[in-house]
Amino acid sequence: MRNQPKTDFLAGNRSQKALPLALNFIAAAMGSGILFSYPQLATLAGLQGVIVYAIASAAPILIFAILTPIIRRKCPEGFVLTEWTRQRYGIVTALYLSALTILTLFLYMVAELSAIGQVVTALTGLDGLPVVIVEAVVTTIYTSLGGFKISFLTDNIQGALVVGLIILATITVGVKTEIKPELIESSGLLKSSLVGWQLIYILPVAILTNYFFLANFWLRAFASKTDKDLWIGISIATIFITIVLTLVGVAGLIAAWSGAWPGDPPQEDGSVAFFLLLEQLPNWVVGIVLVMAVALSTAAFDSLQSAMVSTASNDLFRNRLNIWFVRGLVVLIIFPVAVLALKAPGILQIYLISDLLSAATIPVLVFGLSDRFYWWRGFEVVVGGLGGILTVFIFGSIYYDSAQKGGELILLQEGLYTGDWGAFGAFVVAPIGGAIWGGIALVCRLGFQYARSRINGTRFDALDRPIPAGMASEDHDAINPADTQDEVASAKFTGKFF
Repeated sequence: MRNQPKTDFLAGNRSQKALPLALNFIAAAMGSGILFSYPQLATLAGLQGVIVYAIASAAPILIFAILTPIIRRKCPEGFVLTEWTRQRYGIVTALYLSALTILTLFLYMVAELSAIGQVVTALTGLDGLPVVIVEAVVTTIYTSLGGFKISFLTDNIQGALVVGLIILATITVGVKTEIKPELIESSGLLKSSLVGWQLIYILPVAILTNYFFLANFWLRAFASKTDKDLWIGISIATIFITIVLTLVGVAGLIAAWSGAWPGDPPQEDGSVAFFLLLEQLPNWVVGIVLVMAVALSTAAFDSLQSAMVSTASNDLFRNRLNIWFVRGLVVLIIFPVAVLALKAPGILQIYLISDLLSAATIPVLVFGLSDRFYWWRGFEVVVGGLGGILTVFIFGSIYYDSAQKGGELILLQEGLYTGDWGAFGAFVVAPIGGAIWGGIALVCRLGFQYARSRINGTRFDALDRPIPAGMASEDHDAINPADTQDEVASAKFTGKFF
């Protein structure tokens, strides 16, 4: 691993079959934070919220099976979304998306370390700091030495381990827990709620668009040997993840129906429901869950580390850095992550920070995947994304009659479960506002370019269809080997920002 080529350290294009891909997506998609967020939602939105959250978290992974073959044909050398963005929209837009990607990966790493520390404290009563330090050090050592390949290999092992532990934990919790029938009706958790209905829209939009920023998923998607392997692997992972997340969410319901939550004295915070439930079970069950949590956390964390370094190396340094400098990046990023993890707010709150950014940015970005929108450029993507966030501020200021509340809505400081229409409205106006501002940017750009052509006496060519050599049509289902050489050349084509 120490002497592997730099390209193998950063990515593993077209190297993996379906089953390893499935195990990797399972491992990368579920960190230890699920033990907090899904039971918490169950206590707030009941069974309706659990089902919506599980499906909304797992089903969007299918987008990688849909889009990866398209992007791979348009950008054969790429292994992250930002490389296609650079080819399609130019350097400025690629750096803009790269900044959002790195920010999202950084926040996810903070959330994961914070989560495992809280899990250890909740399960054992001990300080979770030593576990946070050990996990950070161990994953940093093997990821800095092996890069993507070692991350992929360890995720296979951890993914298989997680599968076995989840099955065992599910059986033991089901056998050892006593549900009180009278609490089922009185809890009201089988009834629909306003929050539950709102989440049917909020969660798919938030999670689907946010997955575009997760380079650890793109690395694994591009690593698929064939499109068939990709579809099979992701389909298996999607089904399994849906089942697991549903089971974890149902643990919150069982905690309520068994009387473990809110407990005595009452605990208003539903994020501890799962751990209150475990307090009623034998110590060996707690041990199984603890091992499972560490496996979940380690698998998710090393994939995020590898993805961040691959993204930074590709986008900021164009893969020109010596491999030892790249390994140094792995070590450097762990320090701010660990420091912030110790001071992090709620796990769900961390995830929400980047959700509105993605909801505003991704819709205007994906226009470029269609050849019909050849006239859509990077200027519209950047203005649209930033404009979507501005629209959220405007909406919040009007809805709450307060500019301060409008600013707080951008960070979703009150979370998703406020009981009003603020969070729901934010996720509605972010993509719509982004599209509107993108349209305004398009009109302004075309107007400026038209005026400039008239002043300079040149032909107005802003709406001419670009014809880069060898660019494949998105309608093709497979790469034509005869066109491979031209396609590689086209991958080096830099798109226009303005």
